[in-house]
Amino acid sequence: MKCRIMHESPGRLRVRMLPCSMTVKEADILEFDLRNISFVSDVRVYERTGDAVICYAEGSVNRQKLIRHLSHFAYTDPAAAGLVPEKTGRELNRQYEEKLVMKIAWRVLRRLLVPAPVRNAFTVLKSLRYLRTGLRLLAEGKLQVPVLDAAAITASVLRRDYPTASSVMFLLETGELLEEWTHRKSVDDLARSMSLRVDRVWMKNGEEEVLVPVKDVREGDRILVRTSNVIPLDGRVISGAAMVNQAAMTGESVPVEKQAGGYVYAGTVVENGECLIEVTKKAGSGKYDQIVRMIEESEKLKSETETAAFHLADRLVPFSLAGSVLTYLLTRNLNRALAFLMVDYSCALKLSMPLSVLSAIREAGQHGITVKGGKFLEAAARAQTIVFDKTGTLTHAQPQVVRIVTFGGADENECLRMAACLEEHYPHSIANAVVKEAEKRGLIHEERHSTVNYVVAHGIASEIDGQKAVIGSWHFVFEDEHCTVPPGGEEALSGLPAEYSHLFLAVGGVLRAVLCIFDPLREEAPYVIEQLHRLGISRICMMTGDNERTAAAAARSLSIDEYHAGVLPEDKAGFIRREHEAGRKVIMIGDGINDTPALSEADAGVAISDGAAIAREIADITISADDLLPLLKLREISMALMDRIDSNYRFIMGFNTMLILLGVLGILPPASSALLHNGSTIAAGLRSMTRLLPEQSIRKQTDF
Repeated sequence: MKCRIMHESPGRLRVRMLPCSMTVKEADILEFDLRNISFVSDVRVYERTGDAVICYAEGSVNRQKLIRHLSHFAYTDPAAAGLVPEKTGRELNRQYEEKLVMKIAWRVLRRLLVPAPVRNAFTVLKSLRYLRTGLRLLAEGKLQVPVLDAAAITASVLRRDYPTASSVMFLLETGELLEEWTHRKSVDDLARSMSLRVDRVWMKNGEEEVLVPVKDVREGDRILVRTSNVIPLDGRVISGAAMVNQAAMTGESVPVEKQAGGYVYAGTVVENGECLIEVTKKAGSGKYDQIVRMIEESEKLKSETETAAFHLADRLVPFSLAGSVLTYLLTRNLNRALAFLMVDYSCALKLSMPLSVLSAIREAGQHGITVKGGKFLEAAARAQTIVFDKTGTLTHAQPQVVRIVTFGGADENECLRMAACLEEHYPHSIANAVVKEAEKRGLIHEERHSTVNYVVAHGIASEIDGQKAVIGSWHFVFEDEHCTVPPGGEEALSGLPAEYSHLFLAVGGVLRAVLCIFDPLREEAPYVIEQLHRLGISRICMMTGDNERTAAAAARSLSIDEYHAGVLPEDKAGFIRREHEAGRKVIMIGDGINDTPALSEADAGVAISDGAAIAREIADITISADDLLPLLKLREISMALMDRIDSNYRFIMGFNTMLILLGVLGILPPASSALLHNGSTIAAGLRSMTRLLPEQSIRKQTDF
């Protein structure tokens, strides 16, 4: 495709696609195609001018590759079009931009070209809609904001003050449009950030299980989903049985049993069991719309502070009406009485509060933080205690198998192959380490086992070559499964290095190998702990299933306030319950299946995106970065949100009270009161849509 370089600087290129005309769809195709280039860091496409601003890694080679890519680009390329997600937000923004411009332009043209009598007649007709709404609410016994709006507009029309009535209606409509735009954009951003991140799935091909990309699965194909795995596609259960958590799609609070003939939805998670599913909808069929409905219907979007402000706004309406009547009875001056009708607290409160919350959710998303509701941001701001899981959370996301100790003459590679065969079905940081070590050694681990059963916080059990095979913790292998150590292996077992995590593999009731896992602490973890203390967290706790010595060493390195070793899932949840009983709000951060009870119990459960699917499903917040620094952003954004809500509240109450007093005293006429009131409402709404944090706040230091 032909394009022209409009401006260039090191690492940045502005090009104009020729011809300049570009549809919204074409702009999306170009943007996502360019974002798919490995050395491109950022892209902005402006469909109205046909321009694209591209930021890339500096270098003449990259520049040449980029120009060559642009010259071969085509909007009709199926590969490029396939990169575009179901929704991008560009079309939504274009729609509301045009609505806002048309509304303002129509008002200006009407004032310039339409005669005053015609404008007045139009204002009267338009006011009937507000009057009907107000009368309907009164008939239902509800004294809400629309009643005040209807009274103010009707009073202005009866006084033949048509400009004031027209201005009030214009400002109300503009405020509603801005609120709707921001709400829909925030929901749209949140829905896209919550879209499935499932790349591959086990597909049943005859008697063989094959790991294939989700995008290659078609309707009619059969996929196998096991414990802790997300169901990536809608379908019908063919065989097997599973308990499925489908709260995200249906709102059900408890897992639902699915057996042959039952229907399952994309985005739900298998909590226990496994099932074979025949796909009825391929990838991308309606998932976005399902999430949007879930978000819009969820009360989680409202924080407690926001809900309190809404209730206050409605409670103030009767006082406004009473104040208007009382002022008229005392002064016999209609203008002064109108001060209470032209100015109310509800409008600004109900506009600015949700805009603040939704804008904060959107801003968090820009930092790789997915928040499922405003109430969780409030919890993150108010929390005094943070509980960290250790493995895969405080430790590095990619632990390594550094040593394999075998017993009874077992072959080291054979033991690793067997462990990888079992662990690959349950993604967790330790399981991933085992699978990667097998890949590193070039070991092919074919399916040799029967049904795989996962025992939460303990391990995995299956059957290989007619013998029971188990892999997991000491407690699971020796105490639950009663496995034994081969003769002469006691010394090697007692001499296992304490600094490593240990994964025990036993076959036929006899220990075969111990996999020593090196799980290094994240480099940024000490800095994050220090900054969380600075941001007001008074108690930071680490809970782990590791032994006492390993946990103590990690706690000392991180300056953790307290730690608990050898804990089970119920222990973590029990600790959080005790914190609640002490009146403290708690944030829980984890990544595994064993963290899910604690994630549910916490005021705000935070999951690491690379962890188990069920943890992401149950968590209230997910961070997608490869480090813990977004936790600082989460705390900053949530605290800034609460400051903004408090600031908006004080401004709205103070400013509108001043307008009412000036109106009652006869200093400010009704038209000016209405203008200032509605202007301040829109100003508060626009301020609520701005960024909470400056571009530079807490940043990762060069050295931790």
